[in-house]
Amino acid sequence: MTVLDTRALNRATLARQLLLDRADLPTLDAVAHLGGLQAQEPQEPFIGLWSRLRAFDPTVLSTLLTERHVVRTHLMRRTVHLLVADDAVAWRPRHDAMLRQRVLGVYRSELDGVDLDDLAAAARAAVADGEPRSMPEIGRALGERWPTPGPRVLGEIAVALLPMTQLPPRGVWRAKGGVRYVLLSAWLGREIPPSTVGGVDPVGQVLVRRYLAAFGPATTSDLRAWCGLAGLPAAVTAMRDELVPFRDERGRKLIDLPDAPRPDPDTPAPVRFLPAFDNAILGYDDRSRIIDDAHRLLSVAGERVVLVDGRVAATWRVESGTVTVNPLRGFARAERAAVSEQGQALASFLSDKESDRVRVNSSPR
Repeated sequence: MTVLDTRALNRATLARQLLLDRADLPTLDAVAHLGGLQAQEPQEPFIGLWSRLRAFDPTVLSTLLTERHVVRTHLMRRTVHLLVADDAVAWRPRHDAMLRQRVLGVYRSELDGVDLDDLAAAARAAVADGEPRSMPEIGRALGERWPTPGPRVLGEIAVALLPMTQLPPRGVWRAKGGVRYVLLSAWLGREIPPSTVGGVDPVGQVLVRRYLAAFGPATTSDLRAWCGLAGLPAAVTAMRDELVPFRDERGRKLIDLPDAPRPDPDTPAPVRFLPAFDNAILGYDDRSRIIDDAHRLLSVAGERVVLVDGRVAATWRVESGTVTVNPLRGFARAERAAVSEQGQALASFLSDKESDRVRVNSSPR
């Protein structure tokens, strides 16, 4: 069985994440290819797509959101993701049990004695009129029957139990807006299919294929870390004839699509600026292919990072129109120049070409 070392896995990840070469894909196709973008910080997906697409226009993504071709909804790992509407409809039922388990894990004591099916039914009745509501507003509508948890907790639980979407202007380029929800079915004008349990798992198999296309080669633990679902090994087993196996340097079994790109490990990797919570890092259980273990918590904490030679080598932020880079290791002269050049391009994008200021701070000693 072929062994793929860390650098080979890194280059495969960069290629599939559209980070090795910027792609000419339409924005909607890019969102679909990536399996959605983590989006609890509403402006971050714009940075993620700018780093991946050759001619990204942020107003196009805003239009896709307002015209209901993409949606913002709680899905993978019970985090907010920006997804193609078709994927959100097809994938949500397969995530229902996970979403319920995770919200129960957080609020088990507050939900003592509360029947979640009753709560979900009451929440659905409370939002059935299609009026946008915040989480606390949904929670207050449920508080008369369940006063103990409080409106914030009840609202958060309702949003996990029901397929709901966050409405624009939340997530629109340069727009500010509170988080308001409606049922996903009402927003899209189509019903969400019921969840199914047991038997053949066609949606699970779709998730495996889509994950490997954007993140592979990977382990089943990596797959679970991306979506949060525990039951996909059965889908992997059912697909064994259409997958190819590899091993990593530690002997762990990897799976992949046979025709997916696996570039030469010596392929040059350009500097890329990633947004907070980018799935190129968070979409794995073992993130060592792209980030050192010493820096693993940076992405969880919401730090924006810079890839140099394909790996996390710095963090970045914007201060008074200037992109400021803080290296995590020493930079060679050529690396520092490449970081500066890409930082200038990012500053120009973020400021609508009003500023291209970048500052690369001294490397740590």
